Amino acid sequence: MDLLETLYSTPAGKAIARKAGLSDPPVLRRGRVMPAGPVVLAELGRAGVVRETLGLLGVEPAEPLLDVPDARTKDEKGREQPPRYPEKPGAVIIDATGARRITELEGLRQVLRPIMRGLESSGRVIIVATDASAVDGLEAKAVAQGIDGINRTVGKELRGGATSNLVYLRDAAAAADLASTMSFLLEGRSAYVSGQAWRVGPAERAHDVLANPFEGRIVVVTGAARGIGAAIARTFARDGATVVAVDIPPAGDALAGVANEIAGSALQLDITSADAGERLVQHVARVHGLDARIWAVVHNAGITRDKMLANLDEKRWASVLDVNLAAEMRINDFLLSSDVPGGLAEEARIVGIASTSGVAGNKGQTNYAASKAGIMGLVWAMRDELAGRPITTNAVAPGFIETEMTAAIPFVQREIFRRTNSLGQGGKPTDVAETLAFLCDPASGGVDGQVIRVCGQNLVGA
Repeated sequence: MDLLETLYSTPAGKAIARKAGLSDPPVLRRGRVMPAGPVVLAELGRAGVVRETLGLLGVEPAEPLLDVPDARTKDEKGREQPPRYPEKPGAVIIDATGARRITELEGLRQVLRPIMRGLESSGRVIIVATDASAVDGLEAKAVAQGIDGINRTVGKELRGGATSNLVYLRDAAAAADLASTMSFLLEGRSAYVSGQAWRVGPAERAHDVLANPFEGRIVVVTGAARGIGAAIARTFARDGATVVAVDIPPAGDALAGVANEIAGSALQLDITSADAGERLVQHVARVHGLDARIWAVVHNAGITRDKMLANLDEKRWASVLDVNLAAEMRINDFLLSSDVPGGLAEEARIVGIASTSGVAGNKGQTNYAASKAGIMGLVWAMRDELAGRPITTNAVAPGFIETEMTAAIPFVQREIFRRTNSLGQGGKPTDVAETLAFLCDPASGGVDGQVIRVCGQNLVGA
């Protein structure tokens, strides 16, 4: 802890920081915890799919208040105020799947205005719309994209750790396809996901939303010895998975500790080796049985070798691209093309780790940004490559996550990274882990080829 951080942690330092506009950030609701207040559902135009989805989750929605002239009140200065809920909602869900005209966007404003200052702490705004690819006409397509602008702005205006996210439905997705995403967004698992939009289509096979979705399933996590990787391993184990924790031999002691803690197995493996995929499946078959199959592979392992491009040599360039991108591709190729004991299950999940640096670039990280943008491109391409198989491939793109590595960043720079997002704080490794677990859930089969940012709506990038 440096001198500035020490001063900041004192009562006097905190008082000065508050006067400078650096108040303590809100405490976020995390884990498998639903909102405390009522879940409000507003249906615009054609409706039904969201209400049916909530029914599958056992949620009885409340009716919305609308900001229309007759419903407004006046304050002591005679200014019109939107109507107020008698109890702060825990979430407001808007079914905008029928919105096709610009004038229909007024319906979103009517629903949203009363809750912009009226949601409970860590509340949720969830908008469900129809993907532009599934509507006809220029106006309808423009409206679909316009809703994304509303979502991103709402995320930046909400207070108290509340978030806003948008789900586009495509290809006649049904309530069962949406249920896993809706459950994730309502619960504290999505604490550090805000201002994002992703698409849900029909799943190849239907699965119910369960509290322990990975019971009896094997999940491989690379880079699992510490930090985000260890959090990923613990989260999957919490949800019932048998975890194969993978890391390099020098991290063997830490790796064994994580594996023992979660009753998984440890595999010391350099993922850049040409036979990494083969050694992985051999371990699964040897330790977990010849009939065992890998349900999900979480490609978390990664390195940085940061240098300004003017100082970046070929060794630093190649090592980052090999570990972060090429090794993942080689392992995927082996798993997807080899029907062997300990191999990939027929209906499997493959997820990778991108980064906001891959979205927007970052000074001194040309090699890292290339590798992480490459992960995004890989996910999008694999969705098409695997179209005939019930396997999904997705990625998360973390922003500033509090780890041992980021703790070494000078305090002022670290505070800037923490504050430059809509939630005013850094994320936790569990935030990345929860999103990955959502993407690997058997019930998330309709989420495919998506990159979800876990960044608190970081101001960097899209």
